[in-house]
Amino acid sequence: MGGKIKTWKKRWFVFDQNRRTLTYYADKHETKMKGVIYFQAIEEVYYDHLKNAHKSPNPSLTFSVKTPDRVYYMVAPSPEAMRIWMDVMVTGAEGHMHFMV
Repeated sequence: MGGKIKTWKKRWFVFDQNRRTLTYYADKHETKMKGVIYFQAIEEVYYDHLKNAHKSPNPSLTFSVKTPDRVYYMVAPSPEAMRIWMDVMVTGAEGHMHFMV
């Protein structure tokens, strides 16, 4: 879901473990990124079936990524993809915390 205009848009996400970022683009062929989520900014990744999922095009595949500045609402293409992406984001964020210790 968009940050300023609350409509659902397709985005292409790229997980970069070395840079500790999750960048996103309008599509997989785009070279200019639309935004970036830094692992150190991720506070929580959760399945949001009560709050905003009802607005989602697919409520059962909707999850949220919370940062201090924004909550990102995302819809995965499948249950397996949702589990993988949530695990990757949680692991990335926790991995960053591990490096900070």
